[in-house]
Amino acid sequence: MKFLSWLPLVFLASPMMAMAAEPFLGAAMPGIPAVVYKTNDNGGEYSVTIQILALMTILTVLPSLLIMMTSFTRIIVVLAILRQAMGLQQTPSNQVLLGLSLFLSLFIMMPVFRIINVEAVQPYMAETITPQVALEKAIVPIHEFMLSQTRENDLNLFVRLSGRDDITTAEATPIHILIPAFITSELKTAFQIGFLIFIPFLIIDLVVASILMAMGMMMLSPIIISLPFKIMLFVLIDGWALIMGTLANSFGTV
Repeated sequence: MKFLSWLPLVFLASPMMAMAAEPFLGAAMPGIPAVVYKTNDNGGEYSVTIQILALMTILTVLPSLLIMMTSFTRIIVVLAILRQAMGLQQTPSNQVLLGLSLFLSLFIMMPVFRIINVEAVQPYMAETITPQVALEKAIVPIHEFMLSQTRENDLNLFVRLSGRDDITTAEATPIHILIPAFITSELKTAFQIGFLIFIPFLIIDLVVASILMAMGMMMLSPIIISLPFKIMLFVLIDGWALIMGTLANSFGTV
């Protein structure tokens, strides 16, 4: 339970629900009962409030928050391109890539999570700030992280599409405009990294294909011959450490 106390993705669900149910939230006001169950023996009563139902509904949005507001998108795209470049169709499996991307994202986002924990989660759990204030404080470090990874051209594009003329600085960009700009920048960065990863493996494929054609073995697939060489090259250069280190350093938050 202590782990969940600082996990911002779970924490963000509660303030979002609070803003949606603002008229009946508060320390002195009881929740509106949605389902009431009365016992027959002692007249006891159990109820599920609207707040709990809203919170359970908001939990379904958490995977989207994890994917679209953190470093997860860039990491999973790069790893998928790496697997394709090596010619491996199912190795590593999708489960392995997703797990690796998840925990590497937690590692990269940990400085941001610590700020959210200190400035928003702990005061909210201590009941010193309201859910609305906690949400505002939690969004600030995430906003700064996404803004630092977003290209100016992508940000200007979505500001222009939104038709907002009152946004004069990048820091004043609303979160709903920053998120699509951030995702666009992440995809562009991921494809740039993937292009650099593809080059050495492409060279191996070209060399093997040229040798096979020179030997008159045109019916033999070059992929079958080049795959062991690509795996050997990747292992010799300690490829996994290079990929993980490059991805972590590309965000500049570690």
